[in-house]
Amino acid sequence: MASRRMETKPVITCLKTLLVVYSFVFWITGAILLAVGLWGKFMLGAYISIIADSSTNAPYVLIGTGTCIIVFGLFGCFATCRGSPWMLKLYVMFLSLVFLAELVAGISGFVFRHEIKGTFQRTFSEAVKNYNSQDERSLAVDNVQRSLKCCGVLNYTSWLSSIWFPNNGIPPSCCASISDCNSSDLRNATIAPSKVHQQGCYELVTDFIETNMGIIAGVTFGIAVSQSIGMLLACCLSRLITANQYEMV
Repeated sequence: MASRRMETKPVITCLKTLLVVYSFVFWITGAILLAVGLWGKFMLGAYISIIADSSTNAPYVLIGTGTCIIVFGLFGCFATCRGSPWMLKLYVMFLSLVFLAELVAGISGFVFRHEIKGTFQRTFSEAVKNYNSQDERSLAVDNVQRSLKCCGVLNYTSWLSSIWFPNNGIPPSCCASISDCNSSDLRNATIAPSKVHQQGCYELVTDFIETNMGIIAGVTFGIAVSQSIGMLLACCLSRLITANQYEMV
């Protein structure tokens, strides 16, 4: 019996080392998800607010998930060092939940990536048509046009049928050069085309969103797959420690 415990101890030590390393990597992935969530909130917020029919909580989900992973990554290190079977089992349960959540999120992101064009064209066209320069979608339209240096859906002519154009012309966010773009020029359908960006926003935004959604989905899916390694290590370690404790009794 003592000989068997002596044989098991190096295996337990090896598994503990591997699981501590894994937990540290897991902690880093939590920090990455947190960073992606913050990036999505502050950098993609304008695009998401236009594309989504209603407000989306996707960035907050990533921020919350990343924070939880950081906390449980530390818990995993503590549980491994303590060699507590029940703590390790709790860690496995959490890894399983994270695995399922991230797998669903990764698949959803990949699907959304391919369905985005039709949704964006409809919602962006509605935002342009009902533009008033003050509500959330109108501000998002301005943000998109300034940052991507574009104008309208397909081009500047999208603004000619908007409720904003008859009294105000094309929004200043379309201007190619603010110093050479005044309100009277923007109200003149003949002069305005020479003062604004010629490329529409539809193609630029869909390419931008598809690329970044693909990155987010890929990172999330990759992290989800890695959870299986942690679950396997934690399960094996928990069983070995339990068996070793039982043999000592």
